[in-house]
Amino acid sequence: MDTRAAVIFTVLTFLSQPALWSAQKTRLPPYILQCYKEDPEVNQCLTRASNLFTRYLRRGIPELGYPEVEPILIDEIPIALGDGPDAYRAYISKIEAFGVSNLTVVGVRSDLDTHQFQLSFFVPKISVRAKYRSSGVLIMVRASGGGDYWGEYEGVRAKVYFRAEPQDFESRRYLLVDDVKMDFSVKDIRMGVENIHNGNTVLQAALNLFINTNAQDLLKEMKPDIKRKLLRVMRTFMDNIFSRIPYDMWMVE
Repeated sequence: MDTRAAVIFTVLTFLSQPALWSAQKTRLPPYILQCYKEDPEVNQCLTRASNLFTRYLRRGIPELGYPEVEPILIDEIPIALGDGPDAYRAYISKIEAFGVSNLTVVGVRSDLDTHQFQLSFFVPKISVRAKYRSSGVLIMVRASGGGDYWGEYEGVRAKVYFRAEPQDFESRRYLLVDDVKMDFSVKDIRMGVENIHNGNTVLQAALNLFINTNAQDLLKEMKPDIKRKLLRVMRTFMDNIFSRIPYDMWMVE
């Protein structure tokens, strides 16, 4: 599908979403804090509004299609270390992440004339459970096998930037997301593997030693794929929310 066809498809999909509030139905739901474009402290208002929405979302908002928001699911993240036929390769799959919804929005920057927003987040702790499989040689040990992966990521900070286009539909104004970018860092990481196939305790000990000694380097290796997968999840989430909650409901121009 070329770019023009993709844009047309996105717009048609967006317009077909069922609006929860008509122009006549103006009562704000409890998870919406209205802000005003001309307010000199509009970014502070948007920060408060984001945290209010997050607190409700944490418990689930069924009318927005989110009876629950966790775990966050990611299909697979690859790891590749070294070159050659014996280079170490691993795949972490069926990833379930818990704790993301405990985020706090610590700041918002916006350009409301061009509908650009940057949100800064802090998450105290994210816990991950997944499956893993690997091949190759790791610290002189043949590391072919599989098992369970766990990870504890503490002090997570992230920034998300997005640009959107306003779209009028049935007497209301909505936002159509045009571009999303993100980056993140993690202060402390603990990771490990367990339940190694065939009960290979030597391999399990070698893997856990290597993983925890090189946790930040492994995160750096995984980060591009994590960002791509998270951006896909985030884009779907934002498209759904913005298609259901009119822009003019939470921002008065």
